[in-house]
Amino acid sequence: MAAMSIDEVLKILPHRYPFVFVDRILECDDKTRIVGIKNVALNEPFFQGHFPASPIMPGVLQLEAMAQTGGILLIRASGMGVGIPYLMMMDKVRFRKVVKPGDQMRIEVELTNRRSRSARFQAKILVEGDVVSEAVMMCMITGQSASVEP
Repeated sequence: MAAMSIDEVLKILPHRYPFVFVDRILECDDKTRIVGIKNVALNEPFFQGHFPASPIMPGVLQLEAMAQTGGILLIRASGMGVGIPYLMMMDKVRFRKVVKPGDQMRIEVELTNRRSRSARFQAKILVEGDVVSEAVMMCMITGQSASVEP
């Protein structure tokens, strides 16, 4: 199970600050499973408006963290080495608890069905062992290179 630093994540993902929601990869089997980490800090730009007196991470950004983690797995599993992952579908989305500054999100994604350039994933985020959000999603990968120096 390969781990990846933020430098390796940025070589794969086309996203850049302030829109990178994966800090590192703990495990990746390059086939069906990946586990990522996002450390949620108070200085994240979205906390300025969501909500200043009681900051919580927007659910849509939790979904983005799941999609980015799944995109890394899809790029690695495709063997293409490069590509831009596009989110195609979300289903069975559930938000169970709020995510606050200081939390560490463990993002677990399992590939459940794959075609050549698209895949269906089951994804969930845990904080301190509790599921805070989950979804079924589908992504596709293009052959475009998105590489930009970090």
